[in-house]
Amino acid sequence: MVRAGEVGQRSPQPWPIPRRIATLSVHTSPLDQPGTGDAGGMNVYIVEVSRRLAEAGVEVEIFSRATASGLPSVVEMAPGVRVRHIISGPLEPLPKEDLPAQMCAFTAGVLRAEAAYAPGHYDLVHSHYWLSGQVGWLAKDRWGAPLVHTAHTLAKVKNAQLALGDRPEPAARIVGEEQVVAEADHLVANTRTEAADLIDRYGADPGRVTVVQPGVDLDRFRPAPAGQAVADRQAARRRFGLPPGGHLVAFVGRIQPLKAPDVLLRAVAALRRREPAAAVDLRVVVAGGPSGSGLDEPGALIDLAKALAIDDLVSFLPPLGGADLPALFRAADLVAVPSYNESFGLVALEAQACGTPVLAASVGGLVTAVRDGHSGVLVDGHDPDDWGRVIGTLLAAPRLRRRLGQGAVTHARQFSWTRTAAGLLDVYGEAVCKHRAAVTSGMCRQAAELSASIR
Repeated sequence: MVRAGEVGQRSPQPWPIPRRIATLSVHTSPLDQPGTGDAGGMNVYIVEVSRRLAEAGVEVEIFSRATASGLPSVVEMAPGVRVRHIISGPLEPLPKEDLPAQMCAFTAGVLRAEAAYAPGHYDLVHSHYWLSGQVGWLAKDRWGAPLVHTAHTLAKVKNAQLALGDRPEPAARIVGEEQVVAEADHLVANTRTEAADLIDRYGADPGRVTVVQPGVDLDRFRPAPAGQAVADRQAARRRFGLPPGGHLVAFVGRIQPLKAPDVLLRAVAALRRREPAAAVDLRVVVAGGPSGSGLDEPGALIDLAKALAIDDLVSFLPPLGGADLPALFRAADLVAVPSYNESFGLVALEAQACGTPVLAASVGGLVTAVRDGHSGVLVDGHDPDDWGRVIGTLLAAPRLRRRLGQGAVTHARQFSWTRTAAGLLDVYGEAVCKHRAAVTSGMCRQAAELSASIR
């Protein structure tokens, strides 16, 4: 049975708030721009949660691998939040496949950083992704602190839903994930689906799994002011060099087979073949950079648009940050998230918070992030013809899109990073209390055994 530790459901037990936590993010820094390389939703998650934990009085120190010679050893990301860059291997980005060879050096750097403090400096370790979990497992034993782990993605799930032509995750990762699941004091899942995968596919103890849903920055991602939606959309489109009128469908994310931007392009090509008039005023925007196995052919998506004869409809933008990302969401009529798997799907939530309906694959966390028929539409499978038909139907139905846009805002408002942090604090407090109780119990047992031996 999966614990109903949903965001916002505070435990009746008044768990204490930890003083300091060590957050491990080996393969990507929270300071990196999401949308390229290995930076994505996990980066956003760590940044937003860390800030709110600090606001609640918890000091957060984030450990990440140094990837450039000019990086300072420590950066204050926000008041109460520090990012510590650990030198491990060459001072350059490395493919995730090469990082296991650097885990020894990274772990040594983490342990040395902690050794500069008095014993017991960190109350808890929170690792993100399996590589960090390997380091957290050792830090837990060295520091005598509990380990909380968030997987974000799982190899067994990814391999079961592999995109055509994508590389499967290696067996070494699967074994590594199984080890972390077995050693962590508590596992945080983004959705009930992910919790079930941890239990069913990895044998996790259901009593050590809690669902804490990610959130969205509702101050940054919000709809246009009442009465200004049309003007806001037109201004945003001009900002990106797009025609102010017509229809716009956007894809935002890392360009790799897992995220399936090719499905969107093929769907638009299918729509154009079947209904040429529907594509006359249609534009598609792809915002993001190559990542993962997408780095094998960084120009593949551009070449695909040309091969499909829709390159006149498609615009490519770099990863967007700051005010640009919500502006693009508000500029679009639809945001497409055709991924083969998502542990949650923050892009979908951010787009909906801006009042834009989302067309998403009915997989993983997207089933939670998008409320089918209320805030967007979920599509079974990745057949371009099916996607093209749904896109055509939605673009031809402005009233339906307006209704979905209103529902999208309502749905997104159920999520916030403050609620996510509150859920994590419950998990942290419980983990710390149980860990201390186990230590005390062990000490009492040892004392009793010693007393008995003396008698």
